[in-house]
Amino acid sequence: AAKQRAGRCGRVSSGICLRLYSEADHDARSEYTTPEILRTSLAAVILRMQALGLGDVNSFPFLDAPSPRSIDAGYQLLAELGAIDERRVLTTLGRDLAKLPIDPKIGRMLLAAKAENCLSEMLILTAALSVQDPRERPQDKREAALEKHRLFFEERSDFLSYLKIWNFFDEGIKHKKSNRKLAELCYEHYLSFIRLREWRDVHQQLHALIAEMGMRLNETPATYEQIHRALLTGLLGHVGFKDPEADNYLGARDTKFFLPQDSVLAKKKSKWVMAAELTETTKLFGRCAAEILPEWLEQAGKALLARSYHDPHWEKKSGQVVAFERATLYGLPVVTKRRVHFGPIDPAQSRELFIRGALVARDYESRAPYFAHNTQLIKEVEALEHKSRRQNVLVDDETLFAFYDPLIPQGIYNGATFEHWRKEAERANPKLLFLSREYLMRHGAHGVTEDLYPAHLTINGQEYPLKYRFDPSHPLDGVTMTLPLAMLNQLDVTRCEWLVPGMLRDKVTTLMRGLPQRIRRVFVPLAESVTRALSAFDDVDPERIPLLSALSHYIEKNHRLVIAVEDWPAAPEHLRMNFRVVDLAGEELAVGRDIEALRRQLGQAATTSVRSQSTKQFERDGIRAWDFGDLPNEIEVNIKGRPVLAYPGIEDQGDSVALRLFDQASAATEVTERGLVRLCMLALSQPLRYLEKNLPGLRGISLAYANLSDAPFGTLKKNALGTIEEELRDDVLYQAFHRVFLAGRPGIRSAQEFEQRIATNKSQLAAQANILCENLTVIFAEHHAVQTRLAALPSGTYLESRTDIESQLSHLLFRRFVRLVPIDKLADYSRYLKAITLRLDKLREAPQRDFDLTLDVESLWHNYEKRRGASGTHAVLEDYRWLLEELRVSLFAQQLRTAVPVSLKRLSKLWDDIVKMK
Repeated sequence: AAKQRAGRCGRVSSGICLRLYSEADHDARSEYTTPEILRTSLAAVILRMQALGLGDVNSFPFLDAPSPRSIDAGYQLLAELGAIDERRVLTTLGRDLAKLPIDPKIGRMLLAAKAENCLSEMLILTAALSVQDPRERPQDKREAALEKHRLFFEERSDFLSYLKIWNFFDEGIKHKKSNRKLAELCYEHYLSFIRLREWRDVHQQLHALIAEMGMRLNETPATYEQIHRALLTGLLGHVGFKDPEADNYLGARDTKFFLPQDSVLAKKKSKWVMAAELTETTKLFGRCAAEILPEWLEQAGKALLARSYHDPHWEKKSGQVVAFERATLYGLPVVTKRRVHFGPIDPAQSRELFIRGALVARDYESRAPYFAHNTQLIKEVEALEHKSRRQNVLVDDETLFAFYDPLIPQGIYNGATFEHWRKEAERANPKLLFLSREYLMRHGAHGVTEDLYPAHLTINGQEYPLKYRFDPSHPLDGVTMTLPLAMLNQLDVTRCEWLVPGMLRDKVTTLMRGLPQRIRRVFVPLAESVTRALSAFDDVDPERIPLLSALSHYIEKNHRLVIAVEDWPAAPEHLRMNFRVVDLAGEELAVGRDIEALRRQLGQAATTSVRSQSTKQFERDGIRAWDFGDLPNEIEVNIKGRPVLAYPGIEDQGDSVALRLFDQASAATEVTERGLVRLCMLALSQPLRYLEKNLPGLRGISLAYANLSDAPFGTLKKNALGTIEEELRDDVLYQAFHRVFLAGRPGIRSAQEFEQRIATNKSQLAAQANILCENLTVIFAEHHAVQTRLAALPSGTYLESRTDIESQLSHLLFRRFVRLVPIDKLADYSRYLKAITLRLDKLREAPQRDFDLTLDVESLWHNYEKRRGASGTHAVLEDYRWLLEELRVSLFAQQLRTAVPVSLKRLSKLWDDIVKMK
């Protein structure tokens, strides 16, 4: 070809040819140009040969036969375009494509444009892709050219820039003054006038071609989606997915390409793009790119997608077997995790999953008789497992599968097909799918009866549902009682310690086995000892006597061994009652085995729940006189059909009282006592006002009272009246009224009793108030004497004794002690304080004796404080507290005598009895 060109360098005679490359380069070139069939895509050739019926391209007698690799590449492109099927036979689309004597990619885009109704735009774009890019980018004016080309940019697509350039040139032609002026306009915008004309020529040729085929242009402008879906059909091999870890795109068949800087998408980092061509220079670039959606890829390359399915599973909501689909196009993830119906994809596996999920696991919605029967039967057998704490009663899933598998035909893999088959099959045999108890049970569970494992536990006439579970790793392992919130504070848990008869033997066995070996050896053989103990419990009332107390009594009586209740080992979790507290709607509020913790958490809510059920006719506010009839000890409240006892009380509201309901009798009694005092004050308002102004010595008492600290136990808020004197006066009057009208007397339950109590005792009120003030004067005088003696002790000496005395004083005298301490105990305060004075007198003479006695008292006092902090106050514990004060008198000041006989031994024995109490 170079020699041929040299022959044209002269017109009528030989000329001189100057070559701009070396002679060695010239001589190294092939003698002849490579035939076009060996250097271009064979897709068009193969397509035309298939359409003309010229046989297999591999055996065609070409003058220069192409390589098998080139032929495979041609077939691959035709498959990508959808022109041939997997057998390399022309498809309907391929026959239409063969009618277009143009590049198959361009033809595929035009056929798609017809379907997408964007043929007008596609003619322009395919003509542009068939010629050289009309935009010029001179190396020395690259930035200026890019600035001009930005006039034609579209935000998401370089292809749409061609449409803008076309419109620009079309407008220039319509309004041109001359071809030179039009060429200058193109030059100013860095556009090649010659390439633009070539583009228009190709466009005219393509337009004539499609007109011959009867294809009509669209009348309305096409959308972005229509245009690019049509383009994508010819560019499936040029799509790319953004590499999340780099700036490049992952292309088809493990390629990687970049977008050039003059692309509108260069800095946008779109997730999916397609490019008109892939050109390798310094690296592989995707030129003329546009954003696409993966859904378009699935539509355009449906036959090319490699699909896989994972995690097939039965889904109750849809009533079918569902799997997750993954589809890739040349290795690119078009679909990552799409839910699809797996039945038509793999009927055999779907049938098995349907049987296992819907029928064996019963994860299925059905009103069919067989389903209700089988479900109930399995639940009954499972309940036997939980009650007997054995996991080998119910048959396994494989046995259940073996029951259904031979009955259900092949091809049944979802709820709809199953129900259709079932209804037909049950016409001939209604019991076809019914399971039997014998089939479901590996062996019998005859020892599990309703007597041993009841469905309800009855306590004080109330029934509480029970549910059993055998799962050592689960928090609900064992037996769980469902407890309505309203009954939380009322439940007597003594009965719950005994669990149910079927679990009692295991609990007693575990408790005995946990004793020290020196005791446990008495119970050998253990099984027989447990049987004898259980027989001895036949006459024990489990609602009155705790299990541990009954065990200790049995062992002491029959084996002459004394085991304190606190010495028994803790029972394992599954042998302790679990409490599930629910609200009125049955929703779970809390669950746990520690009933006291649940009461601390929800006790107030339980009280509110009971009170919310009271009628407006009962609860009243602003009462200033007994005008509400008799006050019953208890009333019955209906909560969700359950009768619940509520306890009426009179609540002090300062200047009036109110009627309230409580869920505990003790709470109602405590509140009512204060409310009755307030009612008495309201009934005797004139004497009350007189006493407020005439309490003897109140000012002096108040000065000493002001130095007291808050109560060690915060059982009463500070008075809201304001001054110390007003607070003290309020407490003195409360105590005086309480002493005169209530202390040591039965509670008042009617207006008649109230009026009679007022009339009979009101004359004692002034005297009692005076006595109380006189007593307080003496108490604070003795307290001052003690403080003086303490201050006189040398600094840093007798620390243990000093600390004990200061602690004793802080528990005797504190803010609000006048109201909180029973008045009969206030009468003993002077003796208690004198005893401290005498103790301080003896301390210097016998400090070691005082130290030893202090340790004895501290041990007992520590037990009291710990118990009170854990369970609060109750009558027996408070009696014990005042016996401790008497014990101090006995130990440190015997000459003052005690109110009752008391000693260290007696108090230790009393403490053991307190510990055994529930």
